[in-house]
Amino acid sequence: MIKTLKYVVHKEGKYYVSQCLNVDVSSFGGSVQESVDNLNEALELYFEDKEAIYTITPIKETLIGEININV
Repeated sequence: MIKTLKYVVHKEGKYYVSQCLNVDVSSFGGSVQESVDNLNEALELYFEDKEAIYTITPIKETLIGEININV
């Protein structure tokens, strides 16, 4: 079964962190592509547990923004 999952990538220090939005799985790498490749591998391992398919949160639309807060 093919599922389309959404992810975001952001930079933390010297690494790029990729975070899946549909399930709580993330990874990192020294480049954007490496972090995405590592996320793909992490997701494949996560879904080796056949019950994990039931943890997918459907996301129809993805928006990204910024907000300023006073802390």
